[in-house]
Amino acid sequence: MNRRTMLSTSAAFALSPIIGSSIAGPTVRAASLATPVSDQQNPRARDLGVPFEGTPGPLNAITDVAGVRVEHLTLIEGDGVLEVGVGPIRTGLTGILPRADLAPVFGSWDTLNGSGEMTGTEVLDESGYLIGPIQITNTLSVGIVRDSVTSWAYEHLGPDLSLFVSAPVVAETWDGLLNDINGHHITAEHVFTVLDALARDSDGAGLPVTEGNVGGGTGMICHAFKGGIGTASRKLDDENGGFTVGVLVQANHGTRANLTIAGVPVGMEIADLMPEFGDQARESSGKTSSIIGVVATDAPLLPHQLKRLAKRMGLGVGIVGGRGEDNSGDIFLAFSTAHGLDLENLGNPSVVSVNMLQFFLTDPLLEATVQATEEAIVNALVAAETMTGRDGNTVHALPHDRLQDVLRAYNRLAS
Repeated sequence: MNRRTMLSTSAAFALSPIIGSSIAGPTVRAASLATPVSDQQNPRARDLGVPFEGTPGPLNAITDVAGVRVEHLTLIEGDGVLEVGVGPIRTGLTGILPRADLAPVFGSWDTLNGSGEMTGTEVLDESGYLIGPIQITNTLSVGIVRDSVTSWAYEHLGPDLSLFVSAPVVAETWDGLLNDINGHHITAEHVFTVLDALARDSDGAGLPVTEGNVGGGTGMICHAFKGGIGTASRKLDDENGGFTVGVLVQANHGTRANLTIAGVPVGMEIADLMPEFGDQARESSGKTSSIIGVVATDAPLLPHQLKRLAKRMGLGVGIVGGRGEDNSGDIFLAFSTAHGLDLENLGNPSVVSVNMLQFFLTDPLLEATVQATEEAIVNALVAAETMTGRDGNTVHALPHDRLQDVLRAYNRLAS
């Protein structure tokens, strides 16, 4: 069998003294470092001339929010007829660390349609705190990933502090059309590898985030083209606080007919190249698909304000053509890095004072969230490459040249 396991690194920040300077976790089988993102030549949507509203940050990625770190682990193995437990494997895991010091941050969540899973949301609602790393994977790996996060926390934080990471956030979308999803190929070793990488010592600044067929997005389908991971950001001007909003999506949703890019009905104009299942080309219904979105900001927002950001991600999904179909899990998480609470002092009986942005000053952040979500989805489509998985099922990439031709025909291609 062909086997490819990759660990991709994005932003790098110093390790918290809470964890210590040396972390040794299990090694992922057949692990190899992916090509550094900075060395990859794959174009992004803006490089193709797709016009978007708003000003992106330097990386146009969620890692433009200082302190945010992203890691992908990608599993690609085997070809041919599905043999449950053996392959073919087309899946992975994406981890997001809100702050390098693992400090709890304010967070909230919302949903466009709830036929999916994001663990830890009840605790998030009740406490307003997002504690620990966020993990995104495939639907049937949520359990092992969640349990492995708690085991990692116990090992590296100890029995007392790890109690605060007993309900971690793990989200999913379904990759069973390309992946041996019932084979449960994500293991505790994989989760430990991603978590160790997220917490690793480094003095680097934020780095770009790999997009497309990577991490949790490896086997995903978006608007009947190959989908996966996408990211984007917006930087507000000084008049509006100079804050940054960053978005990451795992896009596995939508129907071809509804796909709209820069206001152009791209799905109607590129109606061929449908997914091929067996000997037939047909659309994978958006009703069996989902999108997970994460929005980060450095603006000082409280949990109820962050819920408003999470809610606006649904508008970005709708602009590109998502409709929140009845069996789609469209679930969104938002957090602010502005206030990090000391994990060791969470239980102390003290009053904590925090700042917050006034309600009437949040419109620019809401708009930035919509804009970045739209662009992140399109970036996922542009970055993804054609993939063949289980039983020879093939999902085609969005053709860059034809996308440009369609935008040009509608006078929407940026010069």
